[in-house]
This record gives sequence, C-alpha cells and structure tokens, in this order.
Amino acid sequence: MGTPAFSIYSASKAAIRNLVRSWALDLKGTGIRVNVLSPGPTETPGLLRGLARTGNMDAAIADLTARTPLGRMSDPDDIAAVALFLASDDSAFMTGSETSVDGGIAQV
Repeated sequence: MGTPAFSIYSASKAAIRNLVRSWALDLKGTGIRVNVLSPGPTETPGLLRGLARTGNMDAAIADLTARTPLGRMSDPDDIAAVALFLASDDSAFMTGSETSVDGGIAQV
C-alpha cells in the first residue's frame, strides 16, 4: 500500500514480493519453498524507541491502533507464530506467497 513520504519503503516491499514470486519459479523442482511474511505495526523495543524520539509516541500508537482492524499492534510472538508456520511442513504446499500478519491494516 502506498504511504505518503514512504515511497522508497513502499517500493522496496513491492520488490520483495516480486522477488519471492520469481524465486519460487527459479527454485521449482528443488524442494525449496520461498514465501514472504509481511508484518504490520509490531510492538518492538526498536519501534517504541523510534516513536519515543518523536515526542508523540502515545498519539502514534493510538493512530496505529485505530487504523488496525483488530484494534491493536501485534506482539512479536504474533509474527513468530506465522514464521514458524511458514518454516514448518504445515505450509508444504505454499511457495511464492505473501502472508500478511498486520491485523488487517493493509487489507481493508
């Protein structure tokens, strides 16, 4: 999704999605699967430090939470659970896919 003042960031995410699609074809028949996990706002120490530096951390968190259909930022464990799924045999029939773990923020 496009975001004002984040054109390079948005373009790099799109490039990663297409790289994964191409790698899935390049690696066809090797048994190697390639997928991309796209997280949404995740409550990590790095994000919280960055938001604190703006002087508007509470407002920024409130904005992210309000824009997320699930009404919260993710916990790193939310992202890890999907990463483990993608690394497991439970996702054996997935390749070239993007899995959004974003609470719906980029989906609706």
